[in-house]
Amino acid sequence: MWTAIGRALAMTGSMLWEILWALILGFALSAVVQAVVRKTTVANLLGDDRPRTLAVAAGLGAASSSCSYAAVALARSLFRKGAHFTAAMAFEIGSTNLVAELGVILALLLGWRFTLAEFLGGPIMIVALAVLFRLFVRQRLLDAAREQAERGLAGSMEGHAAMDMSVRREGSFLSRLGSGDGFTAVAHVFVMEWAAILRDLLVGLLIAGAVGAWVPDSWWHALFFEGHPVLSAVWGPLIGPVVAILSFVCSVGNVPLAAVLWNGGISFGGVVSFLFADLLILPILNIYRKYYGTRMMLVLLGTFYAAMVVAGYAVELLFGVTGLTPEARDATVLDRGISWNYTTWLNIAFLLLAGLLLVRFARTGGLPMLKMMNGAPASGMSGPEPGRNPDR
Repeated sequence: MWTAIGRALAMTGSMLWEILWALILGFALSAVVQAVVRKTTVANLLGDDRPRTLAVAAGLGAASSSCSYAAVALARSLFRKGAHFTAAMAFEIGSTNLVAELGVILALLLGWRFTLAEFLGGPIMIVALAVLFRLFVRQRLLDAAREQAERGLAGSMEGHAAMDMSVRREGSFLSRLGSGDGFTAVAHVFVMEWAAILRDLLVGLLIAGAVGAWVPDSWWHALFFEGHPVLSAVWGPLIGPVVAILSFVCSVGNVPLAAVLWNGGISFGGVVSFLFADLLILPILNIYRKYYGTRMMLVLLGTFYAAMVVAGYAVELLFGVTGLTPEARDATVLDRGISWNYTTWLNIAFLLLAGLLLVRFARTGGLPMLKMMNGAPASGMSGPEPGRNPDR
């Protein structure tokens, strides 16, 4: 038994070491954007469901990456501030599934084709969701959802979603970013994003390590109809979200498990639909119920699932026609340990950057903010104000 546990932990550690620098880089880039873009500005841009607005919503979401819980809470916050419901959902999708760190991690563990599939499938899913909302979401249901949202019931990561840590001072992007307040804002956003995602990341890695070490390949091959190309391609996008919903893993934490599923025989489109289903795991469905009511939660479950399946099929077909579907099932899930290669040097460099931001966070009043991450959704929390930074 101890040998099996040790192998699972070794796989977990190996995958974490492989993706660590990419996570730090992705969250650092996201922190830079969030440090200069205010959340009220975002809400003002998302007042309708026109194609251009949905594209802006997805882009802004991708620039402000969050864990799934924080993204769902922020989407409700935007909805309450006047954003169109469809635009808020597009922002939510972009914030969890179109972010830089996810793309880099996919490339590291699964290959660049999966990164391309993710960033092509995301817009397809948003378009499919917008069409489904037009068909099935009536104004009466939206009014009921808004009334429920205004009640402000707490879900998860409410305090984190309520915080606006952007720089208050005026000026150009570079002047605000290069100021002492800009450095502080970047540090605060960076550390808070890490605190929000750490649980999901570790749980996802542990599940992936356990599944990779303990579940035999033959079981996965049977579940995904490996060896039957047509049946597997049809079944993959349908079963992928179901596996994600039952795994309870969200955000970038589901990428290591996606690597295990790919090695186990799930179709290419199935991997894509699995990755998108981080927004349908059971705890988040319960949060949707609190936020928007039971009827809207069921509508979101049905429409999101259908949109994920459509995106999976579209990617499967598009990559199949162009000959880009990967053939080798050799995703990085092995317990090969740490060696002196480019990954190690990159990890050291980015860990130093993370350490610098962590020190800045601690020295500028950031530690009390960690206690407020699950605070009230309408607490009006904000980041450090100009003139109160001791180290400018």
